Amino acid sequence: MRQFITFLFLLGASSGLAQEIGHTSIQKWPENKKAAISITYDDGTLNQFHKALPIMESLGMRGTFYINTGEIPSSKYRAKFIGREVQEILEEASRIPTNSENLFERASLIRFLDMPDAVSYHDRAGAAFEQGRYEQAFSLIDEGLAYANSHNIIEMKEPQIIDGPMIDWDEIRDYAQRGHEFGVHTISHPRLAVLDHENLLYELEKCKEEIEFQLGKEFLFSAECPFGTEDERVMGYALEMFPATRNRMPELFLHEINRSGSFDPKSDYGKSYIQWQRGPLSRTSSELMRSWVDDILTRDDTWLVLVFHGIEGIGWEAIPESIIKEYFKYIASKEDVWVGTFAEVTKYMRQRMNTDVSWQNQNDGIHFEIDSKLDPFWYTVPLTLETVVPKNWKNVSLVMEGKKQSLEIRNSGKHNLVVYNIPAGTSSFKLIKE
Repeated sequence: MRQFITFLFLLGASSGLAQEIGHTSIQKWPENKKAAISITYDDGTLNQFHKALPIMESLGMRGTFYINTGEIPSSKYRAKFIGREVQEILEEASRIPTNSENLFERASLIRFLDMPDAVSYHDRAGAAFEQGRYEQAFSLIDEGLAYANSHNIIEMKEPQIIDGPMIDWDEIRDYAQRGHEFGVHTISHPRLAVLDHENLLYELEKCKEEIEFQLGKEFLFSAECPFGTEDERVMGYALEMFPATRNRMPELFLHEINRSGSFDPKSDYGKSYIQWQRGPLSRTSSELMRSWVDDILTRDDTWLVLVFHGIEGIGWEAIPESIIKEYFKYIASKEDVWVGTFAEVTKYMRQRMNTDVSWQNQNDGIHFEIDSKLDPFWYTVPLTLETVVPKNWKNVSLVMEGKKQSLEIRNSGKHNLVVYNIPAGTSSFKLIKE
């Protein structure tokens, strides 16, 4: 972020203060908050919406929901295998062991076979592959395909990932209109790292198309590839498709700490911002969860991204509703925390780091120009600015697009300051003495 200033000895300010008048900074977080929290959910299970969401709304919070669209009842696109005939692949597997040349095709197929543990073979092989245990991944696929061959299994079915019923798009649209964020989490929650090109793209692209069709393009800002994958091939596709992913955000100004990493509140991470992800599980204590909030409030640069799955008995590692309610109330009690959706926080940081503010002190007030190189379709979050105004100004108004807004003056000891919000897309405005 670059800032420019032209100093004019005007406005009745003394020469000793003239160089300070008009000095403006974009605040690290909106409304001078000290930290940010995003409450995110994976998969789209029922009680995320019927239990957790009402608690959030009662506290004025909005969440981010990464949904698997294939199991939503009225979705256009369902999970499917794209590739050669099943019999052809199985016959080949009976003769040629799984290796680096055929793993992706076989791992893409196996989760669709109508047999016990089909999804488990795929998931375990995918986990082994991402951890560099390639021989184990090959062995798991061989074991599953050998079972299919020995039992003459050639029928396929859609893998069922979600526990219990799913809400439908009419209900999702209502939540979206109330300010909640929805994002891509694939059609059917596969291990993308072991899918071949066609099946990987289908899972990402058709989920993306479904959400755009049902909710609109504005809900394609962020995505989460399942299992928190950071596989380089998968990230190459995802970061081309979406402005942001929760898996990885390769920003020069951001230090990322994923769910398996640790955060030291006293460390200097050498970046303007820190993103710290935490994934509460069913046995995670309330004390530990509260400590995450306390830790980020010891500094002014940290964004806590909470990743929830099951709620109140439905979904993976389901957390009781009572624990969620207590925790969200604790977050809401912290006045210095900004709770924003994943998209809102990402947009604010990027806008702050890519916006130039220049100003000139003139006879009728302080004139500002704002320049941003970011795409105005996506970057829509207001920025909070702080400006030094002359000591002899008793009342200050923000003048923008022909409208006035009175601002409160606060004294920092050395300066008089005003803090105010500027809508995204604003190119010019001024502050005047009233």
